[in-house]
Amino acid sequence: MKKITILGATGTIGINTLDVIKLYKNNFEVTALTANKNIDRLEKLCLEWLPKYAVMADADAAEQLEQRLKNYPIIVLSGTEGLSKVASLEEVNMVMAGIVGGAGLIPTLAAAQAGKRVLLANKEALVMSGQLFMDAIYQNNAELLPIDSEHNAIFQCLPGSEQAGIQKNGVSKILLTASGGPFRTFSIEQLQNVTPEQACNHPNWNMGQKISVDSATMMNKGLEVIEACWLFNSQPQDIEVVLHPQSIIHSLVEYVDGSLLAQLGNPDMRTPIAYALGWPDRIKSGVKRLNLIEIARLDFEVMDFKRFPCLQLAYDAMQIGGTSTVILNAANEIAVQAFLQKKLKFTEIAKVIETTLSHLTSKNADSLDIILEEDAKARDFSSNFILEIG
Repeated sequence: MKKITILGATGTIGINTLDVIKLYKNNFEVTALTANKNIDRLEKLCLEWLPKYAVMADADAAEQLEQRLKNYPIIVLSGTEGLSKVASLEEVNMVMAGIVGGAGLIPTLAAAQAGKRVLLANKEALVMSGQLFMDAIYQNNAELLPIDSEHNAIFQCLPGSEQAGIQKNGVSKILLTASGGPFRTFSIEQLQNVTPEQACNHPNWNMGQKISVDSATMMNKGLEVIEACWLFNSQPQDIEVVLHPQSIIHSLVEYVDGSLLAQLGNPDMRTPIAYALGWPDRIKSGVKRLNLIEIARLDFEVMDFKRFPCLQLAYDAMQIGGTSTVILNAANEIAVQAFLQKKLKFTEIAKVIETTLSHLTSKNADSLDIILEEDAKARDFSSNFILEIG
């Protein structure tokens, strides 16, 4: 029986993880479920799964949840401390890191330091603390399995140890596919007036608001480039982003002999989740089988960095290194939030990020204190800049 903690249980990753586990209730035990503020949804999940622990990131929400669950043997915790505790419980074998944004960094790092199998859906953990996080994985004999469909696809297509570096595995290039989001065919002029509702209406994937906006700006793909550099011990120039509107090929690996290996499947997060839950074995996911005859065609296009400058900003930040990726991520989170609140235009998201990056100096990201300090500085600067341009 494998015991699992699900960080971000009420989000799309958490719900899909539980959906897969339902197929294997005799193989998995849900030890802890966590959420931010969604009391109603976490209560419902707790009553269904009866975990040993339930954690709300928000302290007030935790108090309310504790009252609702007072007749059940469920320990309710709160805050970053509570999240970190359930991520590092001795009895837990694996941790699904599904908390969106920088808030997921500390508990995900705690899971790595505790030597768990970390199922990484929180890309910000690597974007913010790449070297620190990878060191924690290797030094504590933890296992790191990527959940992002693109990185999961690359992981499936690589032949050996990622720690050795892609060149030593005979790889010449990694190709990350991008659907192009809802604005793939929009002109720069059209992008000026798009709404949050349009940005959150992804043509292929069902995701939360923040990641949907990131997909629309291509920042999501930029964060994936940074994540891929750390996961597969590669450089930004080793990674190419290719537009693929159907989202059927999830990513590819090009080898020195000219071979291209690709992983294909319907756009459903249960596939990479099931792969990581069962690894190294394959287990059923509940996903509809891919019918190539129905698909009929697979299209590819060149990425337009002028229309989607956020992607270039991510490449640039990774090239600079240090806390540049911390600054990039923090500014993006603040800008996306402002856009969703209709305080910022869609095209101004990149402007906020670029200005923040140019005004804050990158430092060595060699401690969690420095990372969190620079994250806070970037959030303050970008928030104030938004007020100025608003």
